[in-house]
Amino acid sequence: MSEKETILEMKDLKKSFGTLDVLKGISLEIKQGEVVVVVGPSGCGKSTLLRCINGLEGIQGGEITLRGETISNQTKNMHLVRQKIGMVFQSYDLFPHMTILNNILLGPLKAQDRAKKEVVKEAEALLRRVGLFERKETYPRQLSGGQKQRVAIVRALCMHPEIMLFDEVTAALDPEMVREVLDVMLELAKEGSTMIIVTHEMQFARAIADRIIFLDKGEIVEESEPEAFFTNPKTERAKKFLNVFEFEHVK
Repeated sequence: MSEKETILEMKDLKKSFGTLDVLKGISLEIKQGEVVVVVGPSGCGKSTLLRCINGLEGIQGGEITLRGETISNQTKNMHLVRQKIGMVFQSYDLFPHMTILNNILLGPLKAQDRAKKEVVKEAEALLRRVGLFERKETYPRQLSGGQKQRVAIVRALCMHPEIMLFDEVTAALDPEMVREVLDVMLELAKEGSTMIIVTHEMQFARAIADRIIFLDKGEIVEESEPEAFFTNPKTERAKKFLNVFEFEHVK
């Protein structure tokens, strides 16, 4: 079996806000079809890492390449880069005055100048797949949080990205809605989508990841396959982090 192609690479990535160093030399490769899950305590730099990849934050050192082409700190062609790197946020970011279908069509029609008939067909097929075809003419305010997040995923997929970034997409959801969003992401993983996922859902991380990256204080402390990370973490910091999610029986 041939070695999978590296799609995305970060070399010695540094990011700071004033005097606060948020990312301290992150080096990481993402292969075609790989699902990498980034975990770690709040404030460790997980979301900042995704925002740097997608060009929403500039970096102070190192570089990011997409299929060998440098994309970090670009100002001229970043809109083209973002078409290749889909990102789904915690807050959905749907336009409230537009129907669900029009929210999805906006990017492909305006940014990619694709034929409307073709995009509508694809958007409707994706909505059907996530169980929301019947809601295509409704507005975001008429949907639950879980439904909005599924629409946000469809919107990103419609741009045909080479890699998908998910930033704590279930953090704002009620527990019952979390599963419906995670199931969509599990299906994408089964189909071979390349994804970087930031999450606090540890069981989900264990189920979906090809590789776990454990960040703390802006550095990669541990990197391993999910079973190894969750059953036998190599570092004391990772053991302490995972211990937060375990409780002894008291009755």
